[in-house]
Amino acid sequence: MKIGVMLDCFRTSPEESMKKAAQLGIEGVQLTVGVGELTQERVRDYPVRETLAQLAGYGLTLTALCGLSGWCYNSPEENRTAVEKTCLALELSERFGCGIVTSHIGVVPAEECPEKAAMRDALNRISAYGDRIGASFAIETGPEPGRILGGLLDSLDGGGVRINLDPANLVMCSDDRPEEALKHLGRYVVHTHAKDGIMVEKHIGDPDLSPELKAELERYLARGWTFMERPLGEGDVDFDTYLPALAASGYDGWLTIERETGDAPEADIARAVSFLREKLRETGV
Repeated sequence: MKIGVMLDCFRTSPEESMKKAAQLGIEGVQLTVGVGELTQERVRDYPVRETLAQLAGYGLTLTALCGLSGWCYNSPEENRTAVEKTCLALELSERFGCGIVTSHIGVVPAEECPEKAAMRDALNRISAYGDRIGASFAIETGPEPGRILGGLLDSLDGGGVRINLDPANLVMCSDDRPEEALKHLGRYVVHTHAKDGIMVEKHIGDPDLSPELKAELERYLARGWTFMERPLGEGDVDFDTYLPALAASGYDGWLTIERETGDAPEADIARAVSFLREKLRETGV
């Protein structure tokens, strides 16, 4: 497996972020539609060749595009626009040569209902377009357990809708273990995020918490926040179990670091790179 990073997680200019990624020995980066100049309005005329040349100048590969995370796909009234924008992003990913767009799609209902039917219809249309151009729309895990998301994918036509497995989202948001989720999702995984975190309510009463972390968790609860992202190795993702399970599913692609919070993104990303290298070496995957 290879180590990548979401470029905007450095929280600086694209050029400076590429330079920092290269200095850390990272091999690939993920670009986000809606960050910097890569806006939805520029998808059709985005300078793909120039961007690929810039990445190559730093020895970097594009792992995937991230986009449209503000959209849900469960409304017949809004799905036409959501599908059109998703297909445009897939088209751009194909031009870039990575052929993957990752995104959240909203919470998948456990039971059949009109919202789930609308979601299935939208995803089937996206899947058909992805199959036609050779690109994948990779749903990000987390809002629901892997069993429910896997059941939805099992019911779709074609192969243009896949999975971006985010292990932290599973433990933070749905109290699911990524190694368990892989039993339902493994055959669909085409990209992953390397992230860690905790479900706040599961830890607030831990007697071993440091005073600083306990106070931070209490602030989260007071604001109604139910989960907390943590640096790799400091959350509830068991990478010693998860990484071998991921490899056993047949996946041998990118572990793309995502660090959305914290005051020292570059330092956290550097620690994440070291952590992943150590875990890959220890687990032999």
